[in-house]
Amino acid sequence: MLEANTLLLLAAVLLLLTLLAGLVRALIGPTLQDRMLSVQLLGTGGVALLILLGLLLGIEALVDTALVLALLAAVAAAALTRRETRHD
Repeated sequence: MLEANTLLLLAAVLLLLTLLAGLVRALIGPTLQDRMLSVQLLGTGGVALLILLGLLLGIEALVDTALVLALLAAVAAAALTRRETRHD
């Protein structure tokens, strides 16, 4: 059976692949909604990756940074949504 550190490292690698897919979608996009959803994916994946790395490396500051990133991602989503509704 795999130990906990190996599972956390595997989860971190899978999250990196997810972030890469989100980055590709953000770049090629074609619509603003696609780009907005991929930015949300990048924010959520980044938070999850920082929390996993914080647990794996034992650095509590990474968890604090992840919480700040989660707040910023929520504000960015609200700003993009508000910007989109103003143009209609």
